[in-house]
Amino acid sequence: MNDTAPPRRIWLCADDYGLAEGVNRAIRELIGRGRLNATSVMVVGPAIGRNEVAALKAVAADRPRCAIGLHATLTAPFRPLTMHFRPTEGGLFPAFPKLFRMGLLRRLDPEMIRAELLVQLAAFMDLFGRAPDFVDGHQHAQLFPQVRDAFLDAVKKTAPEAWVRQGGRQQPLAKRLAAPKALLLDSLSAQFRKRAARANIAFNPAFAGAYDFSGEPDFGGLMRQFLDGLPEGGLVMCHPGFVDETLERLAPLTTQREREHAFLASEHFPTLLAANKVTLD
Repeated sequence: MNDTAPPRRIWLCADDYGLAEGVNRAIRELIGRGRLNATSVMVVGPAIGRNEVAALKAVAADRPRCAIGLHATLTAPFRPLTMHFRPTEGGLFPAFPKLFRMGLLRRLDPEMIRAELLVQLAAFMDLFGRAPDFVDGHQHAQLFPQVRDAFLDAVKKTAPEAWVRQGGRQQPLAKRLAAPKALLLDSLSAQFRKRAARANIAFNPAFAGAYDFSGEPDFGGLMRQFLDGLPEGGLVMCHPGFVDETLERLAPLTTQREREHAFLASEHFPTLLAANKVTLD
């Protein structure tokens, strides 16, 4: 590592603001302490509203390099904002595997997806009084076949200055093969990047943060891997939060959120950033 090179500025983005009050509180705390510099907001979540938005805006106002984006949501257990969205299951978006499978088989209606995303973008702008700084997708749905074109079209129409999140890594093949989940994101993101570039929409140059949430993985060790080789402007996804009843009801990822929060709030995290010559400022 070149000791004279300036620190690499990256994005550390907490997903799911609006999912639960415990998630919101953890994200705001970390932003206030300078341990996060981006969060994406789920406008279909049960814990989003004027008060939660005002609290987020207040803490982000003291952090000039804090980006707030839309966490576009198209999968269960959440409900679409548009009345005629299809397919649904009991009024909810389809489960992640079904949406992905239908996209692969080209059985989705891109215009219906585009309409839903336009409404979610409008909801964000109503809540925040401005367009999002970036747009990403819950469970990476923005990368799915058929979804991605509708997603990029909606962003281009409504928030042309926003950047979008791609999920591909910049690592040697041998390292990428060791993580099957991230390898799938690499493959999906290759097509997403081509389409975004064609539409003249900016995107992060590299991505990290995907891992197997089962068991009790060491998030500090994982973060060390995520930062290794991440270029300037690269993005690390994370999911800090405090467990509450709403989170337990809606999300399979619960206590691991508290482990992520604990590491990001600890003094080990800034030490790790410094050792890797990475900054969030």
